[in-house]
Amino acid sequence: MTEKQERPLIVFVDDDAKAGELMLRFIDDKKYRCEVFKNPDHAMEFINENQVDLVITDLRMPGMTGMDLLAEIKNHNDDLPVIMMTAFSTVDNAIEALRLGAADFIKKPYDMDELLVLIDKTLKHHQLETENLLLKRQLSDEQHRYGMLGQSEAMHKVYATIEKIADIRCNVILEGESGCGKELAARAIHYQSSVADRPFIVIDCGSLTDSLLESELFGHEKGAFTGASQSKPGLLEMASGGTVFLDEICNISDAMQTKLMRVVQEQTVQRVGGIKPVQIDVRFVVATNRNLEEMVAQNKFRHDLYHRFNVVNLRMPALRERRDDVPELVQHFINHFADRFNRDVKGFDAKSMQKLCEYEWPGNVRELRNLVERHVALAEKDILTLEALPTMSRGDSIDADLPSLEELERRYILKLLEKYSGNREKTALALGINKSTLWRRLQQYQKSEESKT
Repeated sequence: MTEKQERPLIVFVDDDAKAGELMLRFIDDKKYRCEVFKNPDHAMEFINENQVDLVITDLRMPGMTGMDLLAEIKNHNDDLPVIMMTAFSTVDNAIEALRLGAADFIKKPYDMDELLVLIDKTLKHHQLETENLLLKRQLSDEQHRYGMLGQSEAMHKVYATIEKIADIRCNVILEGESGCGKELAARAIHYQSSVADRPFIVIDCGSLTDSLLESELFGHEKGAFTGASQSKPGLLEMASGGTVFLDEICNISDAMQTKLMRVVQEQTVQRVGGIKPVQIDVRFVVATNRNLEEMVAQNKFRHDLYHRFNVVNLRMPALRERRDDVPELVQHFINHFADRFNRDVKGFDAKSMQKLCEYEWPGNVRELRNLVERHVALAEKDILTLEALPTMSRGDSIDADLPSLEELERRYILKLLEKYSGNREKTALALGINKSTLWRRLQQYQKSEESKT
C-alpha cells in the first residue's frame, strides 16, 4: 500500500460545484485524500463500496438532504463520523443533526483553515473512541466480568445471557431484590454492545413525581410550565442511539405507563408543551424488585407495556443464592476500601468469614459492600473481626421460630430503624438501599399490621 492510499479518505458532498473545487484544491497537499460529490445518492454508493474515514455534507441539497444522507450513513455504518455544513444554522438544525449522530457541524461560509481544524479534531476523537471501546472489551475478563464479580453457577448464567443479548437491540426486564446488581447488568448489556460509544442514561423512576419524570424523560418547550424559561430536550432524546435504564419501573403511575407505552411502541417522544413528535432510537432496559408479572395479573401494571419490555427477562440472583461468591466479593471490597482509606487491611478472620458466608444478606451486594467499608474505615488491625450482625445475634430465637426470609428482613430493618432513632436516611444507608425503597418497605409493614387488627 502506498503512502497516498494510507491517508484518511474524506467524502465531501455539496451541490455547489465551486465548494467542491475549493475543497479539492485545499486538501490536495494536506494529509488527507478527498472525493467530491454533488449528488448525495452517488456519494452514498461510494461510501458503501469504500473504506471512508469521514463524511462532510451540506445540509440543504435538492433531492436527498444532508439529514437524509446522515440517517442513511448511520443506518449502514454508525461508526462513520459525519460533519454537517449549513448556511441555515439554527439551534434546532444543530441539535437535530447531533441527535441523529453527526459528530459536529460548521456554519457556512467557513474558513478553510477552520474546517481543517475541525477535520483533525473529529478524526482524532473518533480514533480515541475506537481505541477506548477496544480497551473496555479487552478488560472484560473472567475474573471481573462486565464490572460484576462472581464465578458461581448463578452468575455464569447471567454472563451467558448478557453475551447473547448485548448486540440485539431488544428491550430487557431485569428482576431481582434491591442491591443485587441490576444496574451493573444494565451497564454490561450496553457497554458490551456495538453501540457502547452511544449514551447510557439512568433514570430512577422511584424518586420522581409524575410531572418531574415526564419533563425529564420527554423534555419540554419554552413556557410549557412556570420556570420553563427555555426549551429542553428530554433524556430519551439525548439517549437516542443508545440505552435508557429505567430503575424501579414498578413505581410509575398508570398515567405515566400509558405515555411511556406510546414512546416504546412508536419510538417517538413529544415534549411537554410541544406539538411536534421527535423520532428516537432507544433500547429500554428496565429494573424492578417486584414481580411485574404478578403486578400485571393484579391490574397494577399495564400488560401491553409489560410485554413491550419483556422481550428478554433476566433475573439477578440474590446474594444468599450465590454464597460461593461472598469471599471473592469481600476481598474485592477490602482491597478497594483499604486503598481508598489508606488502611493496611488484609481480610477477615476465618470465623468472621464463615459468618459472612452464612448470613442472609437482605440488602444483597450493596449491604455487603457497606459492611466491609465500615469495618475497613474503623480498622485498627490488619485482620478484621466481624461486628455482630443483627439477625445473627439472636441465633437461638431464630432457630426456635424458624421465620421466613421476609420476616427476617422485616425484623432486621425495624431493628436498624430503632438503632438509628427512626432516622430513615441513616437506616437506608446501613441497609445499602435507597430511601424510597425503605419507605415502601415500611409502608408494607404498616399495612400488614393494620390488616391484623
